[in-house]
Amino acid sequence: MASTFTAWLRSPAAREYFFSTHFWGPVANWGLPLAALADLSKDEEVISGPMTSALTAYSMVFMRFAWRVQPRNYLLFACHATNATAQSVQGLRYINYWYNGGQEKKQVAHVADVVQPAKEEVAAAVEKLRK
Repeated sequence: MASTFTAWLRSPAAREYFFSTHFWGPVANWGLPLAALADLSKDEEVISGPMTSALTAYSMVFMRFAWRVQPRNYLLFACHATNATAQSVQGLRYINYWYNGGQEKKQVAHVADVVQPAKEEVAAAVEKLRK
């Protein structure tokens, strides 16, 4: 299998593929899904709903294009499938945060994080006064 692949790499067909837009277009386009995957760990407050929707629709349209074009461009299809998935997850995070109470839950958790050290300080001060 490896020898067949190596032989193909040395062939004119491989050079034609690697120097075509069927290869470099998808490679350059991988920046979008990589950025979307990196954004999955960011705060929900910075997610743009309209942009996420636009990128999801864009990826779905071009995923179909990559499948329908002859010869099929599997690299471009994988790129847009990854981006559509990542953008869909971002869209769900956006909806959960802004419309399903995620923002309130985050605020309550933040208040609890702030209150706990204050409680401990007050308890320590009370103990100090009792002694």
